[in-house]
Order: sequence, then structure tokens, then C-alpha cells
Amino acid sequence: MRTEQPAGPHVPGGPAATAVAHPNIALVKYWGKRDEELFLPRTDSLSMTLDIFPTTTRVRLAPAAEHDRVTLNGRPATGEAKRRVIAFLELVRERSGTAHRAVVDTENTVPTGAGLASSASGFAALAVAAAAAYGLEQDATALSRLARRGSGSASRSVFGAFALWHAGHSGGTAAQADLSSYAEPVHTAGLDPALVIAVLDAGPKAVSSREAMRRTLDTSPLYEPWARSSTDDLADMRAALRRGDLDAVGEVAERNALGMHATMLAARPAVRYLAPASLTVLDSVLQLRRDGIGAYATMDAGPNVKVLCRRTDAGRVAAAVRGAVPGGSVHIAGPGPGARLLARDGR
Repeated sequence: MRTEQPAGPHVPGGPAATAVAHPNIALVKYWGKRDEELFLPRTDSLSMTLDIFPTTTRVRLAPAAEHDRVTLNGRPATGEAKRRVIAFLELVRERSGTAHRAVVDTENTVPTGAGLASSASGFAALAVAAAAAYGLEQDATALSRLARRGSGSASRSVFGAFALWHAGHSGGTAAQADLSSYAEPVHTAGLDPALVIAVLDAGPKAVSSREAMRRTLDTSPLYEPWARSSTDDLADMRAALRRGDLDAVGEVAERNALGMHATMLAARPAVRYLAPASLTVLDSVLQLRRDGIGAYATMDAGPNVKVLCRRTDAGRVAAAVRGAVPGGSVHIAGPGPGARLLARDGR
């Protein structure tokens, strides 16, 4: 995590902090928890943080308030979104020894609940801002663990570029298991990648990621074989990153993602995020490869498709995707920065 030093005016009523974080796209997927309370995953995962779609969050302590106030894009948060933020604030209050309620204002530029990692950027930004506002001193590893408690993938958005989230171990106490699961940066050799993101449907998913994970883990006969193969995928991915082999990185990412969606299709009842437009984009990626362009697809819990390629090929890949699905919006992203503190007032 980088800390920038701008100092805004003192905010009456309590300390405040503002942070920004970016979403990440997993190339070796996180799918399924072994501990729902601690957000401990079944498998390790590896991702690329993006340089687009930032989330900016401001947390201000409100000593006189009886309740937390949460707004998202200028509107009061409700339902599950509000509950998750307040539960996260309770964890920060417990750790900081401060009982004050807070006002949380979030501006999210990535579509929420559409499989574009809005919770990753959201809880990474919230973790950094809340820790600063409540005076909870945390290094980057500790912030990664903290962000994980809001959304598992947020642990990776604490870091820029490529990050590996360790699933950790199950032995010992809950506190020991919690300490064992965190993300850390992964160094690469000579890569200049881009992700071309096809937003085919920006609306919330009919089945949340959380529910889809539970259903897949509990009922899919393909889940355990995929989880075992994901260990091999991670080893292959790390080796490809070390030698700067983008084609090998893409091959691993594509097989891991399609395998994950296969586990969902085999769940009972099935979870199907693949839409007709998703398959059209996947076909366009295959055609790009036939034409000699190194392009590889990955998908998360939603219909939207991300295509990994060399930055020099990103324009051609984006044009092919736009041609395949004229109604969708297409964005080009590169490796982005880790979460960072923008301002800290009154402490």
C-alpha cells in the first residue's frame, strides 16, 4: 500500500480518511470458501489489479451518532450492501478499541454485482480508509488480511499488478488460520499485458457470487476435481509469470476459468452465468488465436468476458470483441496500482 500525503481540512466530529483501490481480475480463480466467517478460501488464487474502475471511499468517525451511515454513489446503501459494510466497521472497531460510529461515502466506478470485482475494490478501499480513520496501524499484509474479511478478493486489490492470495491452513486456532491467509505481490519478468473487458451486462447478477459459491461447493460433482487441478494451474501460472511467457499465462487463465464455470453448470440446480453474448465473445477469442493473435479469455461470476493479450495487440482485440457484440461496452485495462491512502484528516 502506498500512502500519499495530501491533508484536507479538519472534519468536525471526528477523524476521517479517504482511500482509493482498483478491482482485480483473477487469472487463477478463487471459488469457494472453507470458512465463511473468516473468508478463508478453498484454494490459492492469483490476479491482476486493473488501472481502471477505481473505488474511492471516505470514512469519517461520528462520535455523537447512534448508527453508522453508508452511502454508495450518493445514495443511502440498503440491504446486504449496507449490512456488509457495517459488519466490517464492527471488526475495525473491535480491533481499534474505538466504539464510535462512522459515516462511509463510496464512489464506485465499476458496475456493482456484475462479476467485475466491485467488492474487491470496494472493501480494499474501505479497509485502508477505515484503518486510518480509526487509528489502526496496519502494514500491507495486515491490510490484506483485513480487507479479506469484507470480500475475499479484496485481499488482492491491496496490491498492484499481479498478486497471489494464500488460502492459508486450517490447523490450529481461528486466529492462526486468519493470520495464514493473505495476499502478496508476485513479480513478473518482461510482461506488458492488457485485459480487454467486454461488459455485456452491467446489471446485478440473479444469483450472487456468495450463493453460487455455496451451491457449487455443496452440490457440484466437478468442484473437487477442479480445486485439485487449480493447484497445478497456480504452479504453471507462477512459472509462466517468472519467465515472462504471456501465452502460457493466458492458456492457464482460460482453462482455469472455463473449468470454474463447468463446476457451476454441474451444480444442483445449475448456476449459469454464461450468456449467448459470452459465447460469442469466446468464439471471437478463438478466431483471434487462429489469426495469430495471442488472446485468452477469462470470466468471473457473471456474463462479462475479459481477454488477456499483449498491450500491443489490445486495440485489435478490442475491435474484434466490439465486432462480435456491438451492443456491449469494451474497455482496455493494464496492470494497476495497489490500494492507497489519499487523505487523512483530524488525527
